[in-house]
Amino acid sequence: MAKNIEPKLKKIGEYLKLDRGVKFVIPQYQRAYSWGISQCDKLWQDIVSFAEDKSSDSHFFGTIIISCKENDTQYELIDGQQRTTTFLLLLKALLIRINTAIENTIDDVDSEMLCRGLQASRTKIMTILYRVTGEEVSYRPNPEKDAAIYQKANILENHSINESYKEELAKILKAADLASAEAEVYKIKFKQKDNKYTNFFRNFKFFCNKVDELKSESVLNNIAKVFLGSSEDSACEIIEIKSWHVDQAIKMFNSLNSAGLPLFDSDIISAELYSAADRRKESDTFKDLWEKFKAATDELESMGITKINSVLLQYMYYVRAVKGETISTNGNINVTTPGLKRYFTEENKDAIADPVRMSGDLLKLAKIWKNVAEHPLQKLLLKFNENSKLFLASYFYRLDEDNITEEMLQPIFECMLRLFAILELVESGYSSKYFKTFLFGEQVKFVDASITDDEIKADFDKHISGNWTRKELKDALLEYDGNALVYLNEYLFAREKGVAFALESPYDIEHIMPYSGHNVSQIRADADIADEEEFYSVVNNLGNKILLESKINRGIGNEWFRTKVSTTLKDKTGYQDSKYPIAKALVAEYKDTGRPFWKKDDIAAATEKASERIVKFIFGE
Repeated sequence: MAKNIEPKLKKIGEYLKLDRGVKFVIPQYQRAYSWGISQCDKLWQDIVSFAEDKSSDSHFFGTIIISCKENDTQYELIDGQQRTTTFLLLLKALLIRINTAIENTIDDVDSEMLCRGLQASRTKIMTILYRVTGEEVSYRPNPEKDAAIYQKANILENHSINESYKEELAKILKAADLASAEAEVYKIKFKQKDNKYTNFFRNFKFFCNKVDELKSESVLNNIAKVFLGSSEDSACEIIEIKSWHVDQAIKMFNSLNSAGLPLFDSDIISAELYSAADRRKESDTFKDLWEKFKAATDELESMGITKINSVLLQYMYYVRAVKGETISTNGNINVTTPGLKRYFTEENKDAIADPVRMSGDLLKLAKIWKNVAEHPLQKLLLKFNENSKLFLASYFYRLDEDNITEEMLQPIFECMLRLFAILELVESGYSSKYFKTFLFGEQVKFVDASITDDEIKADFDKHISGNWTRKELKDALLEYDGNALVYLNEYLFAREKGVAFALESPYDIEHIMPYSGHNVSQIRADADIADEEEFYSVVNNLGNKILLESKINRGIGNEWFRTKVSTTLKDKTGYQDSKYPIAKALVAEYKDTGRPFWKKDDIAAATEKASERIVKFIFGE
């Protein structure tokens, strides 16, 4: 009988451990490896929190869909290439740190059990990454023997036509350590510092730094066991769905991504609340509040603001801050966060014990999100990092949901904007002490209405000036090629000119000098850029990007700069009809110029101005 579909719940170590002769394959049509530091940071946070939580449950990392090919020797990743590639990079980072840890503990009699655990993880990782047997892995790290094993790194083949750096993963897996990997990987021309590396190496370096920051070999051993699934108590897991028909696999992928996999925390918590309300003879009152809350969160989800489970998580953060659970009596900040379900059903049953109060609190928060949904600063902040919602929600509880203005929220929104703008520019992830730890400490002030906005701002001022310099952030801004800071630059430019700022949908990020199109060669020549690689490094600079209404942007296409600033939408193109301040300023400056050009020096000058503008904002100047 022909094989059809084979779903199986697997520990990550089990999923990644392939038989000899079998390999993962990324099909030609797949996109390039696009995960960045933020996704890796979230993955790392999840693993560390789960390891610290010591739960008997498993932690689920989603569904991976595989199309089996070539007599089951090729596992085409229909859905899961980003996670699988990142898992492999993390395993290599763990292996490097484990090798060092074994050397530090192997002669220590008191650490014999820990050393055996580390050796077991070392063996398991090497059998996964290099498809060797356990007998082929030496008892302790052996540079010569290990180097020979590392050359067998062929667990994943990338056939994607969209991937420009197909050999990067193999180079990293074959390297002995971070330094030797850095010497081998591709360096992008005209980029500085870590910007010159691909996502593969940047993410690998991030994980190396994270495992090096672990406070002990024992913590390292625990994280490795939990991630690989070697722990008897808990494990990280995925659902692997194998199909032997590629059309069927793709249909499953489309179905899962359109319908979404259900999250059950809100269902479990609502059931507990119903039960408590029944015991207290408050069922009717509770049901009315909960139905209003559910309707409000459904509306928020349709608006792209937040979801019911997210609101519950925000409420958990608020309750923990109010109860002082995030700061110890001696002032130490605890950023370990319990699971949502566990917190309300096991650790803090007081909230569920009063279902009317809890549902009323949740409804208030949902109403406030609805009221601030169209505030420009709220829209702007959420372009940066979703974690900001966790702390904003705590501040929202100070407010009357029916009496909220933009002016009331501006101080706290701008403080958060300054911090998350820095996160865009530095290699430290959100989970570092500079961001997550600081915000956890500040959250107890967010929930305390006796603490003024000025006092909170002073804390942000001190934290920012004490940890970063104008020069390092200015240098990073000059190299920045992302999009989040384009929105901030537009806001600051509007504020500088004393004009209104609004994010009116639909809108796009517009490249003043186009990065593609049939006439891009001539546009590049007009811009005084001869080298194609230099062109692609310049075209994404901050000074070459503005906000523009989608209708205008699509009408413009890839026209010359002189066409963009001198014609109107009636002629199917032009910045003149835009409401965005930088586009309007470009029209005012260039529309009467005979044949205006937008050159490399113009982009550099605009980038310099934008960088200086943002640096001043970050430092509260």
